Amino acid sequence: MLDPLKIGVAGLGSVGAGVVKLLHGQSELLERRCGRVLAVTAVSARDRQRNRGVDLFGIRWFVDPRELAADDEVDVVVELIGGSDGVALDVVESAIAANKSVVTANKAMMAIHGTRLARQAEQAGVGLAYEAAVAGGIPIVKALREGLAGNRINRVYGILNGTCNYILTAMEETGREFDEVLAEAQVLGYAEADPGFDVDGIDAAHKLALLTSLAFGRPVEFDSVFIEGIRDIGTVDIEYARELGFRIKLLAIARATESGVEQRVHPCLVSRDTLIAHVQGVFNAVVAEGDFVGRTVYEGRGAGEKPTASAVVADLIDLARGGNLPAFGVPTASLEATPAVPMEDHVGAYYVRLMVVDKPGVMADVAAILRDENVSLESVLQRGRDPGEVVPVILTTHVTVEAGMRKALREIAGLELVVEPPLMIRMEQL
Repeated sequence: MLDPLKIGVAGLGSVGAGVVKLLHGQSELLERRCGRVLAVTAVSARDRQRNRGVDLFGIRWFVDPRELAADDEVDVVVELIGGSDGVALDVVESAIAANKSVVTANKAMMAIHGTRLARQAEQAGVGLAYEAAVAGGIPIVKALREGLAGNRINRVYGILNGTCNYILTAMEETGREFDEVLAEAQVLGYAEADPGFDVDGIDAAHKLALLTSLAFGRPVEFDSVFIEGIRDIGTVDIEYARELGFRIKLLAIARATESGVEQRVHPCLVSRDTLIAHVQGVFNAVVAEGDFVGRTVYEGRGAGEKPTASAVVADLIDLARGGNLPAFGVPTASLEATPAVPMEDHVGAYYVRLMVVDKPGVMADVAAILRDENVSLESVLQRGRDPGEVVPVILTTHVTVEAGMRKALREIAGLELVVEPPLMIRMEQL
């Protein structure tokens, strides 16, 4: 029997407490699977008096998690503090410097500093694992790094934020607008008091940056991700999408092209016939397409105490068994800096909502602007007539270049009878 793997948990929020519960509650199962005991020997949190629903008797307590990272009675540091910089980053760098492996659920930190941290871990000969940072309990990191390692990945995409998926699902099911559903999501605990990271697409972009590195063997480049959130989506758009045979989803998409790699997060119209369209509520889903395996689909809970704790412990099991794979599938020296494709070069079809004064001639002006930018219309929808009043007009286009589409919409926004900026949603072929 190997010596116990001594684990220090930095951060005892719901996920940290969940990790300790899982390690205690499944101890016999884990020992059989690892051939050694997984023992929590130290924890760190500010408030020692708080009841976390877990037995911490006999476990060393550190107020400063950086001291935990240097403790001789810790082999692996589990970082669950959060935040891209500050204490969380200090803890990880301190642990690596002390020749300790690290398991983290911190997608923001990994998206910003992941390549550098992976290089430091390689130089120290220790592991850096982050399954819990992407899509909660879905084992997508292991799938891309190991299960699909024999494939060239062509595209990886999915629903990576449960808050946005819940909001869009509830808007469709209840007919309520974004602000009302967001407030409900906050009451239910599906959205933070400050929901910006979720609804503005930043959380999904952090996760996509990691998936892109894994899928295409390139350094993590969060700054190269195009990001657009869901605040401007209205029930009118959801209703028109349904009429057209689509659902609206916030998707994170990475795709290899002849020019480089696209990384983009934005709302999409997706056909109701696709698998991703049927992922509802707080669930996440990831689709990876390889040249030999074809399309593979992974769905599950993307957040929460138990799914995230499950992913953290999966990484601990790998380390306990002696696994120490490169964080991004290949050594950092082998990561290739393939070009990032700018969003202006994206080619696709578009849904556009115009709010216009219902007067003769307005659509002729719109059509002329689109024609001049080589944008071809597929359909025009308007329910009823209301002369002199403001009405929504829905356009869908054939495939075109985004740069021309954006220029056309800027010109359309300046028309006298267009009363608010046009809303554009990309139509994605999946």
